[in-house]
Amino acid sequence: MKIAAVLGSGNVGQALAARLRHAGVDVRFGVRTPEGPVDGIPEMPPAQAAQGADIILVAVPAAAAIEALRAAGNIDGTIVVDCTNPLAWNNGPVWSPPAGGSSTAAIAATFPAARVVKGFNHFGVEIQARPSLASGPADAFFAGDDTGAKQAVMALAARMGFAPHDAGPLRNAAVLENLAVLWIHLATVGGAGRNFSFRMDRQP
Repeated sequence: MKIAAVLGSGNVGQALAARLRHAGVDVRFGVRTPEGPVDGIPEMPPAQAAQGADIILVAVPAAAAIEALRAAGNIDGTIVVDCTNPLAWNNGPVWSPPAGGSSTAAIAATFPAARVVKGFNHFGVEIQARPSLASGPADAFFAGDDTGAKQAVMALAARMGFAPHDAGPLRNAAVLENLAVLWIHLATVGGAGRNFSFRMDRQP
């Protein structure tokens, strides 16, 4: 992958864009009202950012994901990585998925010709920006039904500095969104702070 469009230039979008640039990928931000480069990465309308992109990362609030992808134009055949989490707050994070069962499932249903993968959602911007832990690269889990797309995203994640793992079919996007709920709970009301990530480890 050589060209990536990141829909959204907030904290999550900026963190992931920095890792993509670290991996040697040409990155563009797709936003509704472009204002100029962010840390050297150009902002442009979503359709312009997505044109010719090998991959689109959705880094807007979950409720705005489908609208943002519609604004990106024709995304048939394009790999789309849903980095969002549909959450509410009630003394801690609460999973609030749309009717499709997860934000990723809703995207896949709306754009059936897109190659949809869930990932980069189950840790905070600190890990997204710097996936280096005391024990090694942060584990990153990816779910999707398109095996080729998922493998391509995992290969890109490795270039970005993560340790990628196949988390199974698209239905497991809901599991990854709930993993994000656990991470946010621990990081906030749980008092663990934000500079940690979940590790898949083995007994010696």
